[in-house]
Amino acid sequence: MKLRMLINFLFIIIVYSVFSFYIAWNGWIWLHTAFGLEDTWIYGLIVGIISYSYVIGHFLKRVPLFKIIGSYWLGLFQYAILFLPLANLVAFILDFAGLLSTTVIICIGAVVLAIFILLFSYGTFNAYNPIVRSFSIVIPKCVNDRSHLKIAMASDMHFGRLSGLAHVRRLVREVNKLKPDIILLPGDIIDDDPEPFLQKKMGDVLQKLSAPLGVFGVLGNHEYYGGEIPRFLKEMERIGISILLDQVILIDNLFYLAGRKDKTDINRLSIENLLADIDPSFPLIMMDHQPAEIKQAEKHHVDLLLSGHTHRGQMAPNHLITRRIFELDWGYLQKNQLHTIVSSGFGFWGPPLRIGSRSEIIQIDITFS
Repeated sequence: MKLRMLINFLFIIIVYSVFSFYIAWNGWIWLHTAFGLEDTWIYGLIVGIISYSYVIGHFLKRVPLFKIIGSYWLGLFQYAILFLPLANLVAFILDFAGLLSTTVIICIGAVVLAIFILLFSYGTFNAYNPIVRSFSIVIPKCVNDRSHLKIAMASDMHFGRLSGLAHVRRLVREVNKLKPDIILLPGDIIDDDPEPFLQKKMGDVLQKLSAPLGVFGVLGNHEYYGGEIPRFLKEMERIGISILLDQVILIDNLFYLAGRKDKTDINRLSIENLLADIDPSFPLIMMDHQPAEIKQAEKHHVDLLLSGHTHRGQMAPNHLITRRIFELDWGYLQKNQLHTIVSSGFGFWGPPLRIGSRSEIIQIDITFS
C-alpha cells in the first residue's frame, strides 16, 4: 500500500512538473520574443519557485508570501493548461501557412495575457462580492405556535491568508442584515491552519454574528487538514459559536439541530446512530459538510440537510467534475420529505477566484405546517 502511494505521488509530481515546464516554456518564448529576455537560468529558477510555492508555503508557514503566490499560481496553472494548447495550435497553423513571424508570436501572447487578466479580474470579483440566495421550503411538522423560521447559512469561508479580515467583516455585515433566527456554518470555517485566523483576530469580528437562537457550525475537511482542531474549537467556544461534533440538540423546543463530524473523521457516527434517540414528530435540520449521504439522510427522516464543500467546482469547468461526484453539488433538491441545500461557499480554496460560481450566503425561510 505504501509503495503504491509513493508511486502515485511520484506520478503526480512528474505530471505536474511536465505541465509546469510546458507553461514556463510558453512564457519564455513570448518574453524572449517580445522583450529579448536572455537569462534562462534565472527565469527557470523563478518559475520553479513560483510553481512549487504552495508546497513551500506549507513548510514555511511563517512566510505567508509563498502560499499567496502559490494560490494564484494554481489558478494560472489550470487555465494555462486549457488555453496554451489552443494558442500553440494557432501558432502551428500560421507557421504551416508560412505566416508565423515575431509579430504574430507577440500578438498571440498578448491576446492570451489579456484573456488571463480579464478572467482573473472577473473571478476575483465573484470571489469577494457575495450574493444572497434565498430558498423557501415547507416542513409538514409543527410542535408549537411558531410557524416560521429564518436561517442564514454560510459554508466554506476558508478564513486565512486570502479570505481575510475584510471577508470576515463582509460575512458579518451581510448575514446580520438578514436578521435571521439562527445562523448555521456547515464546515471549512478556516483554511487548514488556525494561526492566520487567530493572528488577525478574525474571531473578534466573527463574534458579532447575531441571531436569537444562536450560531452553530460543524467541522469541515479543512479543519481536519490543519491538525489543530482543539485549538480551533477553543476559539469557537470563546466567540460563542457552538460546533456540533456528532451531536443533536433541541432548539427552543421547536426543532432538532444535528451536526455531524466531517467524513474525513473515520470515527464519526452514522446517521442512524446519531439520530437514534430523537422524537420524529419534531422537525429535524442537519448540517453535514460534505453532501455525500443524501440518501441516508432521506432514509432516516431528516427534513433539511445543509452542506457545502463542493464550491461548485469554484473554477469552471471543474463543476463538471463535482456534478458527477455528488448527487447534488450545488443548489436545491427535494427527495420525499428531505430538502437538501448545498452552497457553493462564501470563501474559496487556493486562488481567490470564482469562475462559473459565486461567493454566496444562503437564506432559508421555513414554514412549519
